Amino acid sequence: MQHFPDRKKMGRKKNIRRLSVITVLIFIIFANTMSTNLMVYAEEQTETQAADQTEVLEVESPSCILVEASTGQVLFEKNCDEAMAPASVTKVMTLLLAFEAIEAGQMTLDDIVTVSEHAASMGGSQCFFEAGEEQTVEDMIKCIIIASGNDAAVAMAEKVAGSEEAFVKKMNERAAELGMTNASFKNACGLDADGHKMSARDISIMSRELITKYPAIFDYSGIWMDSIIHKTRRGESQFDLVNTNKFLNMYTGATGLKTGFTNTAKYCMSATAERDGIQLIAVIMGADTKDIRNKDACRLLDYGYSMCQKYTDLNILQEKEISIDNGTESCVTIKTDSQFTGILLAGEHAEDVKKKLEMRDPLTAPVDSGEELGKMSYYIGERCIGSVPIYAVEKVDSMSMKYAFVKVLKLQFTY
Repeated sequence: MQHFPDRKKMGRKKNIRRLSVITVLIFIIFANTMSTNLMVYAEEQTETQAADQTEVLEVESPSCILVEASTGQVLFEKNCDEAMAPASVTKVMTLLLAFEAIEAGQMTLDDIVTVSEHAASMGGSQCFFEAGEEQTVEDMIKCIIIASGNDAAVAMAEKVAGSEEAFVKKMNERAAELGMTNASFKNACGLDADGHKMSARDISIMSRELITKYPAIFDYSGIWMDSIIHKTRRGESQFDLVNTNKFLNMYTGATGLKTGFTNTAKYCMSATAERDGIQLIAVIMGADTKDIRNKDACRLLDYGYSMCQKYTDLNILQEKEISIDNGTESCVTIKTDSQFTGILLAGEHAEDVKKKLEMRDPLTAPVDSGEELGKMSYYIGERCIGSVPIYAVEKVDSMSMKYAFVKVLKLQFTY
């Protein structure tokens, strides 16, 4: 007897196959849709994250940056890499090179600066020096940082480098060394000139270098009023210096640093402040009014202090001796500063800070007492919040052939 297939079973199998195919097709369509949606979502998230920071703060000025000074951590930025005219904020670099020249022994605070015809001819904000007039380096620093004297800045440039042209070359070389990638200096004082531009980030970099390497600048930037004595052919006369940085009296903890204005640059400022040991730098560029500049600087600094907290370690070193190769001693005693202070940002916690001892590798003799051998670095995640140097307490000589021979003999006789 011939057996025929069960048509009901065959129908059910076909239906199952059809459902399977439909299910797979639906899954593929759904997966493609989800993939597209996720891509769009990811793109939207990226755009949103980029916009989030500007939504946190309403900064009216076209360009700004907020930096924590000890680490250089950027806390807020807006269009901070656009090169713009910096006006008298230029003088931060002039002062940096002046302080570096003092540190290098090229001049002292008591040395005399003679004002040239060229320096005396500067327009804009000035201290009205006459050609041939003499002032000390320290008084010129006051004239630059307090009264924003263009004549004083150019006279200082000539003192340091021989001419303003040579000094401008040094300014651009130093900018390159510091990583000021959008900076181009054309003069020492900040008067408008074709191509004389830099970004807010550039200004923050040179400001940080000045205040962290030469904190003595605050001895001058915080002076509200002072005076110098003009000494000319007509005799002596007092000239009052009034700080152009009115922000000093507007913000609690303000320490400086430099304001600027030209018709091209509009209102600019590198504002520095310190509260509870936390130093911040707020750079404003291109503000339409002085009021906008000052309000934006206040907003930035307030935001920064709401974001930062101080971290202190009073027990930096647990290990007091480390091994050293090729030395007359097998170990060297090490020391460091009594404490470390760093800055934690919002959402970071002290218990999450990790210490890492980073020593010279290989560590071999000879080493001198006080020689830097490495550092203790502090990390929170991948971010380094700072470090302190590690020094040798005592001198360890290298092992000579004679010393090694004598030591071997002593070991032989000991046993």
